[in-house]
Amino acid sequence: MSVHSSSVVAPGAVVPASCTVGPFCTIGPEVVLGEGCTLVSHVVLDGRTRMGARNIIHPFAALGVSPQDLKYKGEPTELEIGDENDIRECVTISRGTTEGCGVTRLGSNNLLMAYAHVGHDCLVGSHCILANSATLAGHVTIEDFATVGAFCPVHQFCTVGKYAFIGGGTIVTQDVLPFSLTSSKRENKAFGMNRVGLRRRGFSPERLQTLQKAFRYLLAAKLNTTQAVEKIKELEGEDAALIAAFVENSKRGVIK
Repeated sequence: MSVHSSSVVAPGAVVPASCTVGPFCTIGPEVVLGEGCTLVSHVVLDGRTRMGARNIIHPFAALGVSPQDLKYKGEPTELEIGDENDIRECVTISRGTTEGCGVTRLGSNNLLMAYAHVGHDCLVGSHCILANSATLAGHVTIEDFATVGAFCPVHQFCTVGKYAFIGGGTIVTQDVLPFSLTSSKRENKAFGMNRVGLRRRGFSPERLQTLQKAFRYLLAAKLNTTQAVEKIKELEGEDAALIAAFVENSKRGVIK
């Protein structure tokens, strides 16, 4: 095990021999690291934090710290992190609360850029990007392959759908449609599907065509939301069904 002499690893912490712990890191007694993790320097891991393999944590990140919630009174809650995440400088991730689901979860293969914040009880999927200073309030869900742009605050209990792209500086107070491109120029709007991002993810022309029809019904046709969802249900494929189900299950309403 490579642990710098200036770092503090508490008794009880599990740090495999394949991990590298750089200078001035602090690892709490209930932390469990997976194989091949790297803590570059000045990293704080606290609480009941469980981390998978081959994660890279950059300087001044603080993971598993107590939630920024006045109702929290030190209850035993958790942070779970998957594999191969790249967590950049000054990122903060709070553990869960008993009033939430008791755990904050981050999937695998995510990039969290500098100063991003993941609040208590958030559920972040895999292959997501949180750009610089993207901030998730408590109880936020970010589904797989979603991108939250720089300086975007996401309100409590909002959901960002799969493959969605949120432009920088957008204040998110409602659910963000899957596959959508959402941004705030003058006001928050969904401008259609995330065509460039979906192409980069290997979506076929047929899938893109179906999604284009779904977004036309929802955003451009002279239909109310209920009528648009019924038209989307008539389209073939899982993508259209996912959009319809997302709209029907939304509790905060969707950005259109």
